[in-house]
Amino acid sequence: MQLCVNGARGSADGAVVPLSPEAVAESVAEAVAAGADDVHVHPKTPCGRDTLSPRVLAAALEAIRARVPSSVPVGVTTGAWAEPDPAARVARIRSWSVLPDHASVNWHEPGAEEVAVALIGRGVAVEAGIWSGTDGAARFLRSPLGPRVLRVLGEVTDTDPATARDSARALLTGLGTAYGRPVLLHGEDGGAWPVLRLAGRLGLATRIGLEDTLSLPDGTRAASNAELVTAALAEWTSARRGAG
Repeated sequence: MQLCVNGARGSADGAVVPLSPEAVAESVAEAVAAGADDVHVHPKTPCGRDTLSPRVLAAALEAIRARVPSSVPVGVTTGAWAEPDPAARVARIRSWSVLPDHASVNWHEPGAEEVAVALIGRGVAVEAGIWSGTDGAARFLRSPLGPRVLRVLGEVTDTDPATARDSARALLTGLGTAYGRPVLLHGEDGGAWPVLRLAGRLGLATRIGLEDTLSLPDGTRAASNAELVTAALAEWTSARRGAG
């Protein structure tokens, strides 16, 4: 169960979304205690903007690692919105002074392979982000880097709870065997819980956190990442048992 701590959300999404290194670290520690065993975080500038700045990234990683066991891998985003120019994105990665355990690379974004090469060159594992509704799967399946990624993040962008599961199945079909790499399947907003349950039925890894949804399965507002993780583990386990 990966924790997606904050994503591109900001202060407008409510005080419950952690933004500062200290708030992120506290939220991660609580969620790990609740059962999360992997972390995906978006380091933020003081004004709340996603960034690949080595200084900001170092502060976030050091704060988290001071609060959680070393056995919990911590990853970051390399989303194009944090650094739109692919060459600048690669330069940022090469300037990092503190390294994450892994980083997500959205394969439909310009420069994805160059970013992945830069990460691998620095010893950072790559999560291949394959978004539904994009050509990411086709690009990934043509990539010589495919067999070298840590895992595939199957990211279902369909937020309609009535259709998100079908979108997830279509995404998985498009990925095929995905070079035999593990798949972590997740949805967002209205699709978050239906896709998480599907991941449970299929025995796939998944993730939850305030990046993907602000709400619990019953629709009430989540008070924390830890509360989401607790609910997610129960939902995933129940779906897995039902599949048996």
